[in-house]
Amino acid sequence: MRFISAGLACSLTLLCAACASPGPSGTGHIRPIDVEPAASRSDETAQWWYRSGAARAAANGAMEGRAKNVIVFLGDGMSLTTVAAARILEGQRLGGNGEEHALSWEHFPATGFSKTYNTDSQTPDSAGTMTAVATGVKSHMGAIGVSAGKRSDCADSQQRHVQSWLRLASEAGLATGIVTTARLTHATPAATYAHVPDREWESDGPMPAAARAAGCADIASQFIDAVRSGHGPSIALGGGAEHFLPGDEVMPGVRGRRQDGRNLIEEWQAARPDGAFVWNTAQFEAARGAPSVLGLFELSHMQYEHDRDRGPDGEPDLETMTRFAIEHLSREDKGFVLLVEGGRIDHANHEGNAFRALDETVSMSRAVRAAAELTSEDDTLILVTADHSHTLNFVGYPTRGNPILGKVRGRVSEDDDPDAYALDGTGLPYTTLVYANGPGYTGASDQQPAGPKTHFHKPRSFEPAVGRPDLSAVDTEHPDFMQEALVPMRSESHGGDDVGIWARGPGSGAVRGTVEQNVIYHLIVQATPALRAQLCATGHCNADGVPVELPRMAPVGAPVPSAD
Repeated sequence: MRFISAGLACSLTLLCAACASPGPSGTGHIRPIDVEPAASRSDETAQWWYRSGAARAAANGAMEGRAKNVIVFLGDGMSLTTVAAARILEGQRLGGNGEEHALSWEHFPATGFSKTYNTDSQTPDSAGTMTAVATGVKSHMGAIGVSAGKRSDCADSQQRHVQSWLRLASEAGLATGIVTTARLTHATPAATYAHVPDREWESDGPMPAAARAAGCADIASQFIDAVRSGHGPSIALGGGAEHFLPGDEVMPGVRGRRQDGRNLIEEWQAARPDGAFVWNTAQFEAARGAPSVLGLFELSHMQYEHDRDRGPDGEPDLETMTRFAIEHLSREDKGFVLLVEGGRIDHANHEGNAFRALDETVSMSRAVRAAAELTSEDDTLILVTADHSHTLNFVGYPTRGNPILGKVRGRVSEDDDPDAYALDGTGLPYTTLVYANGPGYTGASDQQPAGPKTHFHKPRSFEPAVGRPDLSAVDTEHPDFMQEALVPMRSESHGGDDVGIWARGPGSGAVRGTVEQNVIYHLIVQATPALRAQLCATGHCNADGVPVELPRMAPVGAPVPSAD
């Protein structure tokens, strides 16, 4: 790809307007962007998704933004029901009724909704959804940083790499970082730096031989490639060490999943010799001031907040990691882009355990509050959203202040005692929170007898339930209680309903209405002058300076000029 410097572009008549910033009003000179309607799915090309997303963001006024820094919080699987129930849980922990409470991001002035479907599925997965958020292009289920195609086709995917705002920020000279409670190679963080058609390729083991032969690389090795190229994040904190380590025992009781024999942690240390690799809280705290930090605190995902070891040999919580990352990225005055994922909200929902799903959401609320305290809404855009929903339901008619994890006390009819348990049609009590499907199904399984299920429960088989269990003497507020599920499934499924978007800071006023999920990328990029200037400098903007042309990825490690 031939790159044009910003100075040269602005000297050419055809590109001058593309380099110009919008007028004082921000959108006063932004004309409507024409987008041909997609008559069929075959018309929904990567370029179509990119341009249509740009058109919607510009129409919402995103070009008015003047953000220096961007922090994107992604609550994985954080449905609106999860948000509502977590709000009440935190409020009740603080001594209130709960309903009147608000999570930290619910105080943000701008709100909207995101449609979450993938190009091939009404109910999406985290890979395709985060690819939409990170790159401005909707894609197939399982896609990481590539536009829609066949999940099994590595060779074809090589021509469909799409650029994330994290990579774009690095090319524009901004500092970048990733914080997650999931594996660093898991779908959400991976979509900001990797390009594979199948999210399962976290290390080389699961990759078909044909994919390796076609030149595809696994996600963990792509992280190292990004670091070597100078475009990897200067701070990355999460779990997933198993995908960076070889299968041989690297220390007593510790071995990875890699089959190629590579130790990617050692390779990271060679690429960043002045950096700090950490795997527990004591080392993490000692790494303050290091020029770059890689923290891998677990072989797989980090521990749930409820189960976390809080000692020096344990691991930090999401708030602490968020504070650390912001302080690290703020040392230089060039601006930064940071992804923070509350990754285990999703896992608890899949496991049919509302306690941990809500507790993880409350933990993310503390992290968002910390980010708001450490930054100014004058120069930092904070955007909070989710990738997809879940089947958690908030039901019955519980009285005000009823414990959100408890059994319903309240009236079903006017004659009922509001202080007594509400009863179903067979005379049994029921909980406020239930799942439509999942491992909480009350029939006997190969692992637990008929009746209420206890976390952790991932059965291989079920027997049909006979009626409902009597929960009268069951402590449904216990952290390990699993809410009842209507349909028996080994893992509870995602939902296809919309999720929320909340924002504050420069450009946040463009967050409104119901938008396609890929529009979120364009809201971020258009609201951040350094990002859109980088795209304009490489010929991707229209005459009004709006990035409307899909960037073509340069090979990893290729030099990319700055927008200066």
